[in-house]
Amino acid sequence: MNRLRCFGFALMAALLTGCNNNPYPAGATSENTLFNSFDGRSPRYLDPTSSYSNNEAVYTFQIYEPLYGYHYLKRPYELVPKTALAVVQPYYLAKDGKRLPENPPADTIAQSVYEISITPGILFAPHPAFAKDAQGYYLYHQLTREELGEKRSPWEFENLDTRELVAEDYVYALKRHASPRVAAPVFGVFSEYVIGLKEYGKTLRDANQQLLKGLPDTLRDKPFLDLRKYELAGAEAIDKYTLRIRIKGKYPQWKYWMAMPFVAPMPWEADAFYAQPGMSDNGLSLNQWPVGTGPFMMTEYVQDRRHVMQRNPHFRGEDYPCAGSAEDEKAGLLADCGQRIPFVDTIVSSIEKEAVPQKEKFKQGYLDVPEIEQTSWGVALRVDMEDSEDVRRLYEQRGFKLPQTTDISSSYLGFNWLDPVVGQGDTPAQQAKNRKLRQALSIAIDWEEGYTSIFRSRGGEAAHGPLPAGLFGSRHGTVEGHNPVTHKVVDGVVVRRSVAEAKQLLAEAGYPNGRDAVSGKPLVLNYDFGSALTPDVKPGLDWMVKQFAKLGVQLEVRATDYNQFQDKMKKGQQQIFTWGWLADYPDAENFLFLLYGPNAKAKFDGENASNYENPEYDRLYRRLQTLDDGPDKQRLIDKMVTLLRHDAPWAWGYFPYAALAFQPWVYNGKPGLMIRDMAKYYRVDPALRVQKQAEWNRPVWWPVLLLLGLGVVLVALTRRSYSARERATARSPIDQAKAQVVQR
Repeated sequence: MNRLRCFGFALMAALLTGCNNNPYPAGATSENTLFNSFDGRSPRYLDPTSSYSNNEAVYTFQIYEPLYGYHYLKRPYELVPKTALAVVQPYYLAKDGKRLPENPPADTIAQSVYEISITPGILFAPHPAFAKDAQGYYLYHQLTREELGEKRSPWEFENLDTRELVAEDYVYALKRHASPRVAAPVFGVFSEYVIGLKEYGKTLRDANQQLLKGLPDTLRDKPFLDLRKYELAGAEAIDKYTLRIRIKGKYPQWKYWMAMPFVAPMPWEADAFYAQPGMSDNGLSLNQWPVGTGPFMMTEYVQDRRHVMQRNPHFRGEDYPCAGSAEDEKAGLLADCGQRIPFVDTIVSSIEKEAVPQKEKFKQGYLDVPEIEQTSWGVALRVDMEDSEDVRRLYEQRGFKLPQTTDISSSYLGFNWLDPVVGQGDTPAQQAKNRKLRQALSIAIDWEEGYTSIFRSRGGEAAHGPLPAGLFGSRHGTVEGHNPVTHKVVDGVVVRRSVAEAKQLLAEAGYPNGRDAVSGKPLVLNYDFGSALTPDVKPGLDWMVKQFAKLGVQLEVRATDYNQFQDKMKKGQQQIFTWGWLADYPDAENFLFLLYGPNAKAKFDGENASNYENPEYDRLYRRLQTLDDGPDKQRLIDKMVTLLRHDAPWAWGYFPYAALAFQPWVYNGKPGLMIRDMAKYYRVDPALRVQKQAEWNRPVWWPVLLLLGLGVVLVALTRRSYSARERATARSPIDQAKAQVVQR
């Protein structure tokens, strides 16, 4: 009987426990914590010199502080100081080293010099790399493998300390881009502009070879390469708080690079600490355990499972912005004006390998934000609402916030300039013919239909050129900014030109009704697509084929895996293709360089995937690189865009929507692809979260009661069977013999 009682109690406990579907420990959701998720794998690089991926930016921008950042609310994006006292303008030097007057002609500028004052009193997050003994010696800079032991986190060291941020930390950060010990994806770009950086790379390679001389190539624990020993001409600390960076010529876009983690400060102590024996084997490196001055620090890192960032106790604090638009005020984004940030104490990121459970946890209230860095979640949830009135009612009842905008990214269809049919053409007559073909196809592809009505989860606004809204020089969204090649204005409204107009252009190109006027053969074009033909992508490909079919043109889809597609693009073997771009920084140059001739992918392995080349456009682009925002730059951009619309190297595609998803207890959420340090602005109401989670996840008791009833019946039947067996066992041998006689 005792066993039966235990079984019943265990069954009841299991059933009651199963009613609680909260994935977090008891009481966790009542704390001042932001819960979100990540899919795939843990970030590969959290070292700011190496990191260049979206899934890494979730952490790097919360932990590190470049010199500059972006105003959280203002659009177009506006640079603001972070650790710097101010966003500075450079002064210019001539070839003889003499200082030039303000606004000199670009061709007279040999150097642009940025002198940036660092805010005094900024401290790094606590870390064992800074810990010293009473005599001032570093406690953990001469560790043996035995002394390191099994430590796998900085928090396992007994002593932690901090120190003040100084200008030399930024010099050290720039030097690391030339280090042979560090994966540095923008070294090529930086070495073209930072004076002496390319030569510094050779210096460090020689020094590294000397350090490793006589050591095995497979050695994991290499002697520390101390960059402080070698001077970099283009970066120096004038004094404790003043940084000087020297740039070749005039390059106004450099100010935007100083808002990225590539120029985040790096204390030499952290570099030295992680270079010690056994560190890499124990998972101790900047790629797992960053050392920064930002509002948060990594306190838990479980590979491919869970990452936790907590408030940096040494962070000085900032004021929530008070400047914003009328729309921002209406959305409540100015309610926290002047309040000290960050608001949350902890950020918990847990892995979710599939989108369905990820969405369900958000709907249940167990994710405050599905994924911090993904702007597609809000779009997908909006589509859910449009497709079902019941879903709309549920989402509205629960108060989900789904702010949406278009941002500085683009998705386009490109024509390969090297192709004889859709490319530039060899003769003036062929060039005119090919241009009209591209223009006709650009009209026929109805991006408004495809990406506002059909493929809404990947939706956006039809593009009229290469520049999305939010950039200086862009005229997107205005009547005067429409593309006259593909659209026209009717009664003050911009509409796409008709298929009949496209067919007229096609006939002028020599393909009436989609057939070659000379041979009579149908025009067949090839669409190179960088993915296998899965059910997910097939509807989009079918739609694209139909767009060409409007003109009688046959489109053959050549689908390959992405690696093969990339190889084909590098060799210039594609004909028509789709690709996209997400801005590195909010400047028109970062989009217009996608069509700059010397940036061609096939010839120079650049980002000009269409291999477009127009000498006049290239000349204007070189001028653009030297211009500051203003009327001259606007006029130049207008000329460049006009050339591109006429040549039509792209069918301009669309600018994707960016939409985020927030629970009703999360405040201050605003989409912004340039805003990567967004977590410090988010405010959470834990009490409301606990209340809503309880309301949205009320247990359904009848299945439990039914199972309990079944359990009671099972216990009763078991007891009855057990009692009968006990009685049978208890009968005496004489009784058993009598029973056998009776049976006979």
